[in-house]
Amino acid sequence: MLSRILAYQILLHLEQKASHPDRLIRTTLERHSQLDERDRALLTELVYGVTRWQGRLDWHIDELSRTRPDRIAPAVRVLLRLALYQVMFLGRIPDHAAVNDTVEIAKTSQPPHVVRFINAILREAARRGGTGEPGPPAGMPEAEARPGPPSGGFEQAGRSGSLWNWPDRLKDPAVHMGVMTSHPLWLVRSLIDEMGLEEAGLFCASNNRIAPAVFRVNTLKTSLQEAAQSLKLQQIEAAPSPWLDGAIRVKSPRQDMTKTAAFKEGWLQAQDEASQIVSHLLSPKPGERVLDLCAGLGVKSAHIAILMKNEGEVLSVDKSAWKLEEARKNADRQGITIIRTLAEDVLVLQPGSIGLFDRVLLDAPCTGLGTVRRKPDIKWRTHVKDPYRLSLLQTELLSHASRFLRVGGVLVYATCTVLKVEDESVAGRFNTERPDLALEPAARKLPSTCREMISGPYYRSWPHKHEVDGFFAARWRAGVSVPQGI
Repeated sequence: MLSRILAYQILLHLEQKASHPDRLIRTTLERHSQLDERDRALLTELVYGVTRWQGRLDWHIDELSRTRPDRIAPAVRVLLRLALYQVMFLGRIPDHAAVNDTVEIAKTSQPPHVVRFINAILREAARRGGTGEPGPPAGMPEAEARPGPPSGGFEQAGRSGSLWNWPDRLKDPAVHMGVMTSHPLWLVRSLIDEMGLEEAGLFCASNNRIAPAVFRVNTLKTSLQEAAQSLKLQQIEAAPSPWLDGAIRVKSPRQDMTKTAAFKEGWLQAQDEASQIVSHLLSPKPGERVLDLCAGLGVKSAHIAILMKNEGEVLSVDKSAWKLEEARKNADRQGITIIRTLAEDVLVLQPGSIGLFDRVLLDAPCTGLGTVRRKPDIKWRTHVKDPYRLSLLQTELLSHASRFLRVGGVLVYATCTVLKVEDESVAGRFNTERPDLALEPAARKLPSTCREMISGPYYRSWPHKHEVDGFFAARWRAGVSVPQGI
């Protein structure tokens, strides 16, 4: 029961304050080291599962409750989500255990009439079960999931025989998709407008799959084969990435990868292939000066330095000093010596203070909607106006970033989102406003294995097409024309 109590506390924290689930889970597990492996796994599953399926769980609550949705207190709604996730999706947990434990948790903080309300909702949900609903969450082992239709897909929902009054797919496809794939309605409508109904459905469904654990191999210290062998000695199975030579995928890691010898020695860095490809598009060379703007925790900065064979200079700029401190520690762990950090607002920074650079990467602030598989809370934290609001900032940052280019220098604009207003629209507007910068086709610099991630002149990856995070990037060169016929 302790794992459920801790999961409830984390989920309530997330409901009340924007936070990162992974950090809350890590801190909680460190504080409760007595939890065995099974309870630690259950805690993690409950937090991520409830967050991932929050929209559909709320639909169930609102279907069952006679109380107006806006009158259900956040703490009560979180308790209901926690129990319903177990009832609807986790076949290994008996209904009575999920219901009884939740009621006991409710008794510690809620008045008797609210406890009765919670009990009634959960028992009715258990009675209705999952008949006619769209089966297990994608990525969940069949043995641990509730039985559902053999075909599984969200399009099956609402068929006859269900005890649930599912939204009508034909009457309002967006509402149906939003509920069944657990995405906010504004986002679903935006995706349908940009991608079409079928593609939007595939993308949303892919967001509910558990993303593979991907690590970049530090070629300054080791090889992919040596890193994989080191993991094998600790009973961790790893396989080469299908996209990049310098990346490996770890299959269902049961232990904290940061505790492995390979990680401690600086051989590995967690980084999805889509993120790694951005550095390949920048294509830095040994001995160059490279500027990484909005560098965050410096994961791309470290990759850039490795591609430069630790020769030259990488200046990582971010306004968050604590992130840069983590970046320095991470660089030290990997044996990288050419990274300098600067805590500064990018828009305040001037070429006169730091000089000009051979290559500039703007890893722009964005909605992050390409990383929902790893960070499911993003879809609930993002407001309908955020993409446009961020696009204004991205446009301003991109214009400012170009001021730091030397003649012949390369500028790359990258995001980890999928909406055109933050991606193609920003790049297209900049391309029109800066005819002195030549837009270079991404296909020229991407590894041959990644050519299907080309979208016109841009780099574009998708979770439902490539099983990587959703990224976008564009590349320009300053002061030279693009040769034709290459």
